[in-house]
Amino acid sequence: MAPETVRTQPAALVRPAPEGFEAAQKKLHALERNVQSVIVGKDDAVRLALVPLVCRGHLIIEDVPGIGKTTLAKALAKSIAGDFRRVQFTPDLLPLDITGGSFFNQKSGEFEFRPGPIFGNILLADEINRATPRTQSALLECMEEFQVTVDGRTHKLPEVFFVVATLNPVEQTGTFPLPETQLDRFMLRLRLGYPSEAEEVQIFDRQAAAHPIDTLTPVVTAADVVEMSAAAKRVFVHPSVKEYCAKLARATRSHADVVLGASPRGTLALIRAAQVMSMAQGQAYVTPDVVKRLAPFVLGHRVILKPQSALRGVTDEAILKEVLAKIDVPVAAE
Repeated sequence: MAPETVRTQPAALVRPAPEGFEAAQKKLHALERNVQSVIVGKDDAVRLALVPLVCRGHLIIEDVPGIGKTTLAKALAKSIAGDFRRVQFTPDLLPLDITGGSFFNQKSGEFEFRPGPIFGNILLADEINRATPRTQSALLECMEEFQVTVDGRTHKLPEVFFVVATLNPVEQTGTFPLPETQLDRFMLRLRLGYPSEAEEVQIFDRQAAAHPIDTLTPVVTAADVVEMSAAAKRVFVHPSVKEYCAKLARATRSHADVVLGASPRGTLALIRAAQVMSMAQGQAYVTPDVVKRLAPFVLGHRVILKPQSALRGVTDEAILKEVLAKIDVPVAAE
């Protein structure tokens, strides 16, 4: 009888740590611990929130008020000694209120560009779906190309530019759905969820005298974030893992309940997110397990359901769960 085939991770996946990997990992862990000191009981969510920051991507947090969405964004900005900007999105918000615009300087007799809140390291787009699609579209160029064009002139954004957008999933009155192009520019969608009873008590104890965010100090710099990003790109990704990511994205496009699946940008985001998560876990290589863990967070919001499917109660989480169960994971005989 032939020996039994053992399904395991291919040995070809494993690679030694590249140059600068350990230093970048230490900085990433220091950043993670610093943010976790403010956000109680959400260690996994904090690590997930750091993924798009290091990837030069963007984060969308969809949750009810009072969970800590704003605190998370502020903690990230303080931890990297970054410039934090906040914009409360409302129906009367104009694109120039975000990007900035030209004004006439009477002293010089010339038009000058006045930068908007977009010119910071971390931008909190609070309740982004309350602004009109026209105003939301002002973020498209900024989020993808890290620049803004106003009056025919292009202005570069800071090298570390991170958009944290919040959504209230309960109250829909006076909101506008995010366009598919806007959703696709967010690398990852996150839900924090309610704390446990013990965690709620701990939150009160921590804030009894003062909010811990007030005493939070930086542990890394924006330049360190750039170095972490460069180190993450050197994390090895085996061709079979790349193919696995592509198959997951393609499976969302052909699903019977989906009108629009994950784009190639989603596939690229999944691979890059897996590189950062692997580095956070001390691995210099990406395994399919990391990809499976991240897929719902990276691909879920990119899945647009058919109206009739949504009415039947089908969710993007269910679609991703089905896709992950359907696509074979790369394995090898040992």
